[in-house]
Amino acid sequence: MEVKNVDNEVYSFALKNALNEIQNICPDIKNSFMFKEDGEIVAGDENTPEKAVVHVIDSFNGILEKAESIGGVEGIILEGSKGRVNISYMNDLYLVTVTSKKADMNYVNTVTRVLIPTILRLLEKIHPAPLKSKTAPLEVKTEIPVTEEPEEQVETPFEENLKEERRENLENETLLPEPPVNQLIIEDLGGLLVPSDTVRIDSETLSQWEEFSDGTKIEEVEVETFDGKTTRCKVKPIKDSKYKGKGIVRMPERIQLDLEIKKGELVRVKPVVD
Repeated sequence: MEVKNVDNEVYSFALKNALNEIQNICPDIKNSFMFKEDGEIVAGDENTPEKAVVHVIDSFNGILEKAESIGGVEGIILEGSKGRVNISYMNDLYLVTVTSKKADMNYVNTVTRVLIPTILRLLEKIHPAPLKSKTAPLEVKTEIPVTEEPEEQVETPFEENLKEERRENLENETLLPEPPVNQLIIEDLGGLLVPSDTVRIDSETLSQWEEFSDGTKIEEVEVETFDGKTTRCKVKPIKDSKYKGKGIVRMPERIQLDLEIKKGELVRVKPVVD
């Protein structure tokens, strides 16, 4: 869950307080923290060192990749001699809790699955759009004075070269071909650990698109239905070999609902090249 115009410190502070409150309610929870799919730490309780969090996230990367390739799982629980590590996925964030061996996991899960989503929903109600950078782009306004009788200006060789270069750039931009459009068949992509804003496409198709865009990595695509509905979402290559080369786009339920489409239907997909 990402929030627009909410200061990152305030956002993390709200989640940190929620994690601390969970430990007050459930003393058997020794450590807890949250992170994004890309490994960015969102919040952690006051008892967990950041170095330990980074180490755990690195250790989980391989497990999460394998889980995503098979469509996701409901959660992961690792049991040790002294306790348990539980990882779950909620509202586009991973929640990790470390509990004692004697902890009542039903009670722990009930508390975490109620309190954390409640905080995230409150933040979403405040600002439901995606989080933006705190630094606003610099706006430069140039005022051009107009005189009644402008004097004739003589261009220097430098100004002439600059104008010619701008003209060539404009012509090059005008002649750029349109991005290729592929018609693909929708296949479900589900599971708790699967990002709800990301589709998966055959790696060969992504390579062809990157070749078209002079090697630029394709990270987003535009999906269009034959009714004219469109959406822009992230993209990753398909990992399951049974879908490769079959003209498939694996799509989470959330995107299907937004576009009012379903498994088996045909959609147009093209790369987003900025």
